[in-house]
Amino acid sequence: MKIWLDGGLRDAHSAHISVLDHGLTTGDGVFETIKTTEGVPFALTRHLDRLATSARGLGLPEPDLDEVRRACAAVTSANPMRRGRLRITYTGGLSPLGSDRGEATPTLVVALGEASRRPDTTSVITVPWTRNERGALAGLKTTSYAENVVALARARQQAATEALFANTHGQLCEGTGSNVFVVLDGELHTPPLSSGCLAGITRALTVEWAGARETEMPMDVLERAEEIFVTSSLRDVQPVARLDGRTLPGAPGPVTAKAVRVFEERSAADIDP
Repeated sequence: MKIWLDGGLRDAHSAHISVLDHGLTTGDGVFETIKTTEGVPFALTRHLDRLATSARGLGLPEPDLDEVRRACAAVTSANPMRRGRLRITYTGGLSPLGSDRGEATPTLVVALGEASRRPDTTSVITVPWTRNERGALAGLKTTSYAENVVALARARQQAATEALFANTHGQLCEGTGSNVFVVLDGELHTPPLSSGCLAGITRALTVEWAGARETEMPMDVLERAEEIFVTSSLRDVQPVARLDGRTLPGAPGPVTAKAVRVFEERSAADIDP
C-alpha cells in the first residue's frame, strides 16, 4: 500500500509521523472520508471545501487544496481498487506536549483502503450521551473521535452499525459518523445544522435531491417516525430496519426507497456534484 505523507508517496511500513504530532497527543486535526469507485473520488470538491472549513474552525493553517488533490490522485493511482475509502488527515503537526500548538507545519496524510458495498438495510441504537451543539468543535470534522468510538462500540454490542445522539436540548442530532433522516406524515425531515450535527456531504445532497426539510425534532420522534434512514459517504442513503430492537416493518418505505433511487441516479450522473 502507498500512502501520501507530507509531500510524497511512501510505502505503508515507512509512512511514519512523530509521536509528538499534535494529532496524536491531543486529537488536534481534521479529516475527510471519501468514497472512491474505480479510483475516482465522489464529491471531492465538497469534501475539500469542508476540510478547509474544519481546519479554519480548529485554527489550523489553511490547507493547500491543490496539494491535497494531487495527493488524492497519486494515492488512488498507486492503489487500484474497485471500491475504496479515501482518508485525508490534516493535523497540527509536531508540537510540545500539552494543548499548546507548536510552530511546525501541519501534517498531511492521504491513504486508501478497501471498502465494501453497504447492506441494503441496517440497525441502529440510541445512546444516553449528548452532542454539545454549542461546543468549540460543533460542526467540525475533527480527529477527536473517542466519543464516537465509545458509542459505536455500544452499537456493535447490540448488533447495530450506528448509534444516534441527541443534543443538549434533547433534540435529535446525528450518528457517530452519519446524519439521520425521518419520515413523518409522508414528509422527509432531517435535523438542522444548528442542532450540532455535522454538515454531511451526503446529507446536503439528499436534502437538495430528495427535498428534505430541516426541522428541529425531539429525540422521541424516532418512536413515531414512519421511516428512518442514515446517510454518509460510505453508506450513501441506507434504510434503517431496526431501532433499539424495534423493527420498522417494510423498510425501506416508499419515501426512503425514492431517496435511495434518486441518490444513486444523481451521483452516478455527476461524480463531483
